[in-house]
Amino acid sequence: MNRLYPTSIFLLAIMLFVSCQQTSTYQDEKKIKRYDRPEASILKGVYIPDGAEYFYTSGLVAPVKAENAEAGTYQRYGDTREQSLGILNRIKETLEEGGFAMENVVFLRVYLAPDKDGKIDWDAWFDAYGEYFNNDENPNKVARSTIAVHSLANPELLIEIEAVAAK
Repeated sequence: MNRLYPTSIFLLAIMLFVSCQQTSTYQDEKKIKRYDRPEASILKGVYIPDGAEYFYTSGLVAPVKAENAEAGTYQRYGDTREQSLGILNRIKETLEEGGFAMENVVFLRVYLAPDKDGKIDWDAWFDAYGEYFNNDENPNKVARSTIAVHSLANPELLIEIEAVAAK
């Protein structure tokens, strides 16, 4: 009986170790995985496991910055950077209504329209993105598509953004 006791303890320890490994693997499979590109400000992709909760926003546009500004001028909604920041703040507020946060955003689809000179201010959008993602406050990066379009529904608008969040 004495010889069986150490063997039993050994077998029990192995079974416990294997069980913990399986639980750890299962828990890892249930986590959202972000596939990073360290040199880039956006991700290669995101894995969302079964059972995750999702939140989708519609395409959101900038809030009116100056009600009394002359129609057709960018003073009404701001330039691309100002519009981008206004939209990202709207996304943040919308997510919070649904119990989500900016840290939960996994994907953005961005539509950029040219200004009156026919130029798209990519850098303004990229700078605004950096104020909400891939920074000290929110180190998460997101998967993202940024698409140049001929125009948006309102010619004063230079950007529209859709967001997908998961937790």
